[in-house]
Amino acid sequence: MSVEPTSGPDGPDPAPLARQLTETVTAAGEIALAMFQAGVKSWTKGNNSPVTEADMAVDAFLHRHLTALDAGIGWLSEESADGPARLGTRRLWVVDPIDGTRGFMAGGHDWAVSVALVEEGRPVLAALFAPATGQLFTAEAGRGAVLNGAPLKVKPCHTLDGARVAGPPADLDALARRASVERLPRIRSLALRIARVATGEIDIAFAAGNSSDWDLAAADLIVHEAHGLLTTRDGMPLRYNAPDPRHPALICASPALHAALVESAPPPPFFNTTLDQR
Repeated sequence: MSVEPTSGPDGPDPAPLARQLTETVTAAGEIALAMFQAGVKSWTKGNNSPVTEADMAVDAFLHRHLTALDAGIGWLSEESADGPARLGTRRLWVVDPIDGTRGFMAGGHDWAVSVALVEEGRPVLAALFAPATGQLFTAEAGRGAVLNGAPLKVKPCHTLDGARVAGPPADLDALARRASVERLPRIRSLALRIARVATGEIDIAFAAGNSSDWDLAAADLIVHEAHGLLTTRDGMPLRYNAPDPRHPALICASPALHAALVESAPPPPFFNTTLDQR
């Protein structure tokens, strides 16, 4: 794919950068889908989480094309070696080549390519592509979020009763003790779980502690631009590009449901040691 220059005297022009991001993530998703259909080798990383040949191939593709857009933008990816250099950058690509690798390996459709541009701690551009279902979410700070070109807005729920909920079983159990909720099947991509709050398919999404910047940044902007909230359990917004990119337990919902959950949320452990329980 071709790369157009996007930098000017004041830094990257956001309009072509947003377009190039969408094109790059879509192309990366096509690579992932072809490997998904063909079958790939997998192995276990040092933190006992799985990785596949597709994760590495997509990561390399994204790094090559995104870093070519502007040399001043830093890089943080689940499948790339991390280092302190990113901490000195004002802008940062935050990348998960395949979010939901276990779903990918199992032949499911709940996986996605997730990329956000973070500026001074918050995402300002996002593209989240689920190739197996053809769903392409994009968002730009202050300009809304769309799914395959259609504007997104969270469902305006005002009561916990009847809410459709997804997340770790312990969270669903706790919520079911205080309200009559509909428990939805687990979505192995955390980014897609959060993004489906923006579509209205899910009313409340929980995440246990230990999720990382790359799991969250793109979906965070998408749900925010759809007028939803993704925060810690005590209602604090997320900040990205910290020395430790991990986050505590999270809640994602419409403003009314979010307020009800934050008011009653028990203090969870900061990190859940089991990555597969996010």
